Amino acid sequence: MSGSILYIHGFNSAPASKKACQLVAVMEQLGLSDRLRVPALHHHPREAIGQLERAIAELGRPLLVGSSLGGYYATHLAERHGLKALLVNPAVSPHRMFDGYLGTQKNLYTDETWELTHDHVTALAGLEVPAPQDPQRYQVWLQTGDETLDYRHAQLYYRACALRIQAGGDHSFQGFAGQLPALLSFADIGADLYQAIDFTAL
Repeated sequence: MSGSILYIHGFNSAPASKKACQLVAVMEQLGLSDRLRVPALHHHPREAIGQLERAIAELGRPLLVGSSLGGYYATHLAERHGLKALLVNPAVSPHRMFDGYLGTQKNLYTDETWELTHDHVTALAGLEVPAPQDPQRYQVWLQTGDETLDYRHAQLYYRACALRIQAGGDHSFQGFAGQLPALLSFADIGADLYQAIDFTAL
């Protein structure tokens, strides 16, 4: 389905996250809710990838929009299926970071608790792909003030892609709503549909 979007949230996040809600609101205003999926991902990578594969099958060839760990998932899936991906402060090699986080975790939105195990880390490692080389298929949005991930890791890994680096900001990506026209354009949604929307009001 042309103009469809699959939003992939990050670690211990959910469809209730601010960026996801802003995207949902815009797609509702455009009357395109049927072209958007924002799945509540299982904490285990194998389960999450299965959910995302099903969503891709439903949508056809969606733009993958991945935040943080979702950016890592999106990169894996974009390479597997030849899809376009827009990555927002994406995690690079998250399995190398998670060794220090083993044990009980809590979802920031649902309050669900779960155990991060070595099997999670192994599954994440299995999703790693060579650095993408296609600037036509990838946009990577980074903010230097990201307090969770060092933006320079993504800058290096995605150096062959279309990079948009903003000074300041934070891990949640400040000002995301104001950038939504660029996201919609990358998803092949015509500007005539959304030029009347006040994105700053989201």
